[in-house]
Amino acid sequence: MLASSSEVSEIDAGVGSSTLTPVSSLMERLFNPKEYVLERSVWVRHPVKHVFPFFAAAENLERITPPELGFKIRTQLPIEMKPGALIDYTIKLHGIPMKWRTEITAWNPPYSFEDTQLRGPYAKWVHTHSFVEERGGTRIDDRVVYAIPFGPLGRIAHPIVARQLERIFNYRKEVLAVRFRLF
Repeated sequence: MLASSSEVSEIDAGVGSSTLTPVSSLMERLFNPKEYVLERSVWVRHPVKHVFPFFAAAENLERITPPELGFKIRTQLPIEMKPGALIDYTIKLHGIPMKWRTEITAWNPPYSFEDTQLRGPYAKWVHTHSFVEERGGTRIDDRVVYAIPFGPLGRIAHPIVARQLERIFNYRKEVLAVRFRLF
């Protein structure tokens, strides 16, 4: 059995300081990146002790990323996952190769970990992975707080980016279904 849910919401990242003039406040609100949140949950019929190691192995990230993104880990494998671990990789967005570096900013096996983009296509990317034992299996929760660069242009592009993220996480769900034999 496979159960999932998805939600994308917005966070108003504007600055509300009373010391700013109305014009500077407007400029900050206009050009500061707006933050968004993507939340997904998938339930698998396996205990955390079998699920977490799959996610703890960085090389599996390539397996759960759609092939059209051309995802390649550049850091020498295996990567020892721990706070401060750095992972360099490349992806292709619309055919354009981009370098991406993330840092493991929280590590709490087998319950959760967090990776934060240090360099890459987003103005902000913080991805929290959580694993909760329930109903004889594991609920895998993903929460991504992200912001798109380029101020107003990033806001205009958000619907396209949100659809791409939905496709990525839908692909991930399909791969997990096969990996954990859910169908």
